[in-house]
Amino acid sequence: MDKLTHYRQILRDLVTEYGSYKPSYGEIETEVLIDQTENHFQLLRVGWLNGTRVHGLTLHFDLINDKIWIQRNGTDREITDELMEAGVPKEDIVLAFHPQNVRQYTGFAVS
Repeated sequence: MDKLTHYRQILRDLVTEYGSYKPSYGEIETEVLIDQTENHFQLLRVGWLNGTRVHGLTLHFDLINDKIWIQRNGTDREITDELMEAGVPKEDIVLAFHPQNVRQYTGFAVS
């Protein structure tokens, strides 16, 4: 299996797993959004909590230049650890939520 196919599988599995966790509060639905053609992997929460609208991304990954770009991690778990446990090296993970001038200090890929 080539690297890009492998990374797609890892991200699909990760987003699907997190999508199986249902919030125990409010009337909130979980939507798994996967576009393997354009290499976007997202987990969205939509619904209502105490009369307030809930609509936002919990997870967002993109595959860009054969690297996994973490655009958003709205969980309390270390997604980078889970990616590395699945076989993704640190040099193939970009913490895109940090400004580019800060990424050099993260220990992960800059771009």
